[in-house]
Amino acid sequence: MLVDSHCHLDYYTPAELPEVLSRAAAAGVGEMVTIGTTLAQSERLPPMTEAHPNLWCTIGVHPHHAAEAPIPTPETLAKMAQHPRVIGIGESGLDYFYDKAPRDIQAENFRSHIRGARLAGVPLCIHARDADDDIALILKEERDREGGFDFLLHCFSSTRRLAEAALEMGGYISFSGILTFPKSTELRDIAKDVPLDRLLVETDAPYLAPVPFRGKRNEPAWVAHTAKVLAEVRGMTPEAMADLTTANFRRLFRKTSA
Repeated sequence: MLVDSHCHLDYYTPAELPEVLSRAAAAGVGEMVTIGTTLAQSERLPPMTEAHPNLWCTIGVHPHHAAEAPIPTPETLAKMAQHPRVIGIGESGLDYFYDKAPRDIQAENFRSHIRGARLAGVPLCIHARDADDDIALILKEERDREGGFDFLLHCFSSTRRLAEAALEMGGYISFSGILTFPKSTELRDIAKDVPLDRLLVETDAPYLAPVPFRGKRNEPAWVAHTAKVLAEVRGMTPEAMADLTTANFRRLFRKTSA
């Protein structure tokens, strides 16, 4: 069984979702995590997961939206994460490519999410784009400040430097369809060196469809193509990679085993 550890299922219409989930099941994708991007949107995700027993969710504020409303307190985030289907906090982090929110506000939002994840005892899902040094610095500062916390760098497409810093702090790394792109040789080289017990796979659907569907609207079923390429990179069978990444998912997102 494969797990799509990061997708946006609320971006599909209610009429589309049953077929999306059916195609995922047919492709061997047994579970999916749909991701929070604003607090208002996050509040709608637990009811969605209650209607589908193979769905989980996270709650959080994406860096693109960090300046659109007051930054949630760690306590607010931790309280929202008490729902049994909420298995993580995020996605939060830093995005200096689009810079849709001032960088100081992005950083404050990121720190609040880190502290909320620590309070709730659930992992943090991190969005990192063109902000590697500041991501690594904030992670280190927050660990030094109050102790460790579990986290995942989602849709990893950053530098080896950030990968190594995250792994040193106990983080996990999730690869998306970007791994399958012909020009992603450097990313595949990084994937070769990530410890096997820290690997996950995702789609980030409906974005970033893998080869051979690049340019189309992505969906969870296609995580199998990313997992296949990751298996090839690591010299494993697709079945072994599915087992490995699912075991890693269970270890990181402990509420899914409760």
